Amino acid sequence: MKLSPPHMPPIFSSRRPPIRPALDDSAEVSAELTALFEMSPTALALADASGRLLRSNAAWQALSPAGGDARGLPALPDSWQQLLGWQGHWPAMPVVAESDVANAWVDGRGGRRIHVRAQARRLPAPTLGAPVRWLLQMEDLSLQDDAARAAVQINALMGTAGVGVATWDAEQGWTSAASLTPAAGALAAGAPGNGANSQLSIGRDVVETESLADYAKLQQALRQREAAEVRYAVRHPDTGRRWLLTRVEPAELGTGRPAMSVVTLDITDEENARRHNEQLLQEQARARESLVQQTDSTRAVLDSVLVGIVTVGPRGIEWMNRSARRMFGGELVDFQGLPIAVVASAEPNHPLRRTDWLNVLDEGQAETFECRLVARDGREFWVVGNAVVTGRDTGARQLTFALLDIERRRQAENQIAQAQASLQRIIETAPLAIALFDGRGLQVLRLNQMLSAFARRPAVQIIGRPPALWLPGPEAAALSADLHQAVASREMVRRELHRDADPETGEPAREWDVRIVALRDSGDGGEEHLLLVASDVTEQRAAEQARFEAAIAQREMLVKEVHHRIKNNLQGVAGLLQQNAQRHPEAAVALNEAVGQVHAIAQVHGLQVGMTGPLRVRGVIEAITLSVQRMFGRAIRYDVDGPAPHRFALTEADSIPIALTVNELLTNAIKHSPNGDVRCRLDCEAGAVCISVASASRLPAGFALGQVPPGISGLGLVRALLPRKGSAMTLEQRGEEVVATLRLEPPAVAVLEPL
Repeated sequence: MKLSPPHMPPIFSSRRPPIRPALDDSAEVSAELTALFEMSPTALALADASGRLLRSNAAWQALSPAGGDARGLPALPDSWQQLLGWQGHWPAMPVVAESDVANAWVDGRGGRRIHVRAQARRLPAPTLGAPVRWLLQMEDLSLQDDAARAAVQINALMGTAGVGVATWDAEQGWTSAASLTPAAGALAAGAPGNGANSQLSIGRDVVETESLADYAKLQQALRQREAAEVRYAVRHPDTGRRWLLTRVEPAELGTGRPAMSVVTLDITDEENARRHNEQLLQEQARARESLVQQTDSTRAVLDSVLVGIVTVGPRGIEWMNRSARRMFGGELVDFQGLPIAVVASAEPNHPLRRTDWLNVLDEGQAETFECRLVARDGREFWVVGNAVVTGRDTGARQLTFALLDIERRRQAENQIAQAQASLQRIIETAPLAIALFDGRGLQVLRLNQMLSAFARRPAVQIIGRPPALWLPGPEAAALSADLHQAVASREMVRRELHRDADPETGEPAREWDVRIVALRDSGDGGEEHLLLVASDVTEQRAAEQARFEAAIAQREMLVKEVHHRIKNNLQGVAGLLQQNAQRHPEAAVALNEAVGQVHAIAQVHGLQVGMTGPLRVRGVIEAITLSVQRMFGRAIRYDVDGPAPHRFALTEADSIPIALTVNELLTNAIKHSPNGDVRCRLDCEAGAVCISVASASRLPAGFALGQVPPGISGLGLVRALLPRKGSAMTLEQRGEEVVATLRLEPPAVAVLEPL
């Protein structure tokens, strides 16, 4: 598509070619016709009846394919002759009436198709009998068609591309060819000639704050008609934030009138892309800077690690960190360019003498080796190292060696091996049974000879097997439970394991003090081991039992004596208090209370004056509970459960020990539970009674009542006082409470009546 007219001689030229005279030019052609021919921009020609040209102006000569040929119409192509109504002669009545205009597309000069509008008029004869003359007029409409098509195409193009175009000249003001947005066109209030087209302006109120300065530059360029190119952001009510590019081009029309063209483009995508590219460039710059910093940091970190790092290129050693320089006994300049084998020992197959690393290793693949090195000062030491191929990104493959000095570790390993050998000898000769178990399957991994004595089996029948395969059923179950508990609690488990006599071998019964602790070889997820250490405490327990029985015998004798004396003394004290109450009525209340307390103590201890027969268990427990409650001022909840509690009575020999035992349990419960509830309960069964004392407290970790030594106070006194037969006591933790239970059955308690 052509947007400009084809080249032709200007119609209004100061040097117009002369009108070519016709063959029979005469005085009949007036001076007015000559002037009209010269000034008219329209192609004009004067022809006679035979179609010959009498006159033609420059426009005709430029437009007609025959130019100014005197032959006139016969010299024109047929299409031109038809356009002018010429049929080889002029018809009697012209085909084209004087008021009609013919339009047709015909072939012009150079074969170009042009749109021509033509008209032929027969001129009236000036005199009677004068020859007929025809005035011919042609106009090239191709330029107008091209301009119309160009306008349509430009409007469509600008509308599709999002372009706003506006033109201003001094005569017509602003005209808009296309509009980018409803606000595009003449873009500034106050621009020349803006008044009538202010609706086409982009107001300041839609411009983003960050673009106000650029917008002001655009306003100034519009007011002063200066060339400018401005980018600015606006806030469109429908499409949101948009970026626009407005270009101002001042011009001057051919008539000398000042003009100005304003073109506005929507460059939102371009601006976003540009900003995105800038952001990418900034990020790349930051990444490069970060990479440089990371490289420096990596070098700094490598210089601070204890592992020697050496980079070897095609020409030898290129870089070493501080640990490698200290390891080799020199600086980088002393080794740069030398092969790394310069520090290898004399072994011919030394790993640092290998030359095939780059061929056998892939990028990033490492190979581990262990070897001796020789420093510059002659010092020899062992290292463990890795060889890694690096440098693929740089185009030059390198070898990076990481070397760790293990000389001290090897010395430590030798010392550990010696220590382990010594420890093994100690374990074998120690008077303790020692075994190492697998924490999962409980199989024995290692053991000494003493453990074989403990299991009463040879070591070959124990190693690799759990306790169930080398111990009797109950003993194996107890040991397995302790092993599982050690794994779960992560605390030492201690138990005295009784081994019954073996009738087959004649082995007597033995008592073993067994301790189990969990071991872990590594961190979380490592292999779990259990260590068992057992010592034979049969003789020790027998001695303790003998001492205990002796203490019990002595205690029983003392209790009998105390029972007799307390009974006599309390009777005397009660009598004296009663006499004083009679003599001193003003103190009778206090003395009577004291008398009641003495009687209560006598009742608790089975020493009530005038009391005959066995003491009832229920009455003794109630008396003790009330006595302790009054003594400490603390409420004690007392419950009785079971059929016929009055059936049970205490023997004379056991009444005082049992009463003291219950008194001690209640006292301990109050002392160890200063703020909690204390409960005492008497449960009666068919042939036994259970006395339980519960309080909110906690037992010490690893507490066992059997390990409490006999004594004269506390639980030691309790153990000493309890009857040897017919009584059993437990002390255990139940949730947040400690519960002491004393079970009495014959002969410690007498059942007076059957159910």
